[in-house]
Formats: sequence, structure tokens, C-alpha cells
Amino acid sequence: MTHTLVASATKEIIIGFDQPFCVIGERINPTGRKKLAAEMNAGNFETVKADALAQMAAGATMLDINAGVTAVNPNETEPPLMVQTLQIVQELVDLPLAIDSSVSSAIKAGLEVVKGRPLVNSVTGEVEKLEEILPLIKKYDVPVVAISNDETGISEDPDVRFEVAKKIVQHAADYGIKPHDIVVDPLVMPIGAMGTAGQQVFALVRRLRNELGVNTTCGLSNISFGLPHRHGINASFIPMVIASGMTSAIMNPCRPQEMEAVHAANVLSGTDENCSRWIKTYRDYKPANAGAPVVAPAAASQEKTGGRRGGRAARRGAAA
Repeated sequence: MTHTLVASATKEIIIGFDQPFCVIGERINPTGRKKLAAEMNAGNFETVKADALAQMAAGATMLDINAGVTAVNPNETEPPLMVQTLQIVQELVDLPLAIDSSVSSAIKAGLEVVKGRPLVNSVTGEVEKLEEILPLIKKYDVPVVAISNDETGISEDPDVRFEVAKKIVQHAADYGIKPHDIVVDPLVMPIGAMGTAGQQVFALVRRLRNELGVNTTCGLSNISFGLPHRHGINASFIPMVIASGMTSAIMNPCRPQEMEAVHAANVLSGTDENCSRWIKTYRDYKPANAGAPVVAPAAASQEKTGGRRGGRAARRGAAA
């Protein structure tokens, strides 16, 4: 059984086919959030702190940390900001963290200060990126998200995306990195632009599990990009992709409708033993009056956000 271990200073989490779905909170990301980017750039981390606490309270398994506030000189500006953000968040919450950057110097700086065993997010199939990131993964003995695109870009053909993922797994093996430390992002396409996007990702996830034996993740909201009432699509997508074998997703845990889908899928897939987490979470649940949607307090004040990070528009959803 494939188990990917991530950890904070005090807590270990296993990502795996026989484990509850891993919710990677996406909120600490200035991409598409001008106010947050300006605050972080100015050394103000109050929103970062609030988002960290809100996501933990909402049930996030771990938190994604992105410090890409500007595209200007990211090799100089991003590493120190990544370090500062990681240090602030890990002193505030006890969840494992994901170091989210396309800048190798920022990843390296983060790995030097983060506690526990973080997830690195991410590496692509581009040879230059593989040679930059994989030595860091080996040196610090951490798992990595492998994104299924390479020098040719993002293919609409799921077979091509599978082959890119296979190439990354094989290249990682040359560095002594085991498949259980590779978490593949097969790239979820917007269903509004590609009608087969759902079927593609379900089939891809099954292949990645059965043929490569790797855990998987995605930018969850990408599936609903461009559509109205995106949370309804997202909430329906969650149990379907979990049933196909996906083991984690980068998503907003402060969306009650989507978290309900996660908790229900865990019950139905047998990873919530005796329905204990469902009962603990919803024992006192009461529907809103007159059929109004239930909004968790932690989510009510949240600023709307886009997808996972800057510079990767094909994997990023717009604000819901």
C-alpha cells in the first residue's frame, strides 16, 4: 500500500489509498488576492494568520504555503518571504505544510527552516526543473508533487499526461526517490471548456494508482472554472474523484458544501471508521432557516480566491 508521510513538528499525516482524503488548504496564496499580496509584501501577516487558523478549524489536513507576491525578481524576493511565512504559520498551527513555489531557491530556503516533513509543491517533467528540484527532494528526504506537464506544455491528451508522470517517477528513481514520495497532479481541465475533463481525470487517476502506485492530488476548483455556482460542481466532483483513487486535493476547506462532500466520501469509502469523524463534525448540525445555505463562521469572512499559484494559469481557477 502506498503511504506518503508528511509531518509538522508534532503531527504525522499519511496520504494513502486506505486513509481519509487529505485536504490541503489553499488559502495562504497571494495569487489573485491583491490585498493579501500587498500585505505580505509589506510584512503584514495578519490575514495569513487568520487564514491558517480558519483552515485548521474548518478541517484542513495540511496547509499549502505560497509566497509568490510578485513576478519581479522572484529569485531574490520570494525565498526570504517564504521563510518568514513558513515560520509564522508553523508557530501558529500544528498541521503539516506544503512549500508551494516554482522558484527552486524559495523551495530550498523553505526546506531549511520548516519543521517536520513537508510536501514540496512542485516539480514538472521539464528536464531543467527535474535537475533543480529532485536533488533537494533527495537531500531533505521529503515528498514532492509531480505535475504532468513538460517542455511541450500541458497536453489535452490524458495518455500524454500519464507518460509525463511516468517519466517523472522514473527520473526520481534515478535519484533514489521512491514512488511513495511522488504525489502526481494529473492536471484537471475545466469541464466548461472540455466536456470530457471529468472522465479524463477519473481514468487518469485510476491508471496512476494501478500502474505507477502513486498518490495523487489536484487543484480542485479547476474543474469548475468559468461556470456559475462552482461549489456545486466542486462538491459533486470530490466523491467521484475520490472513488477513482485520488488521495488529496489543494482546495478551500472553508467551503462547507465541499467539506461535507469530503467527509461523506470518507464515510462511504470506509476511511472514516465507524463514521466517527462524520458524527463528531455533524452531531449538532442544524439546517439554515428557510433553506438558506449554511455558512461556517470561519468561511463567512473569507476573501474569494483563485486557484493554486501564479504562473500556472492552466491549473488555476478564477475566484468563485
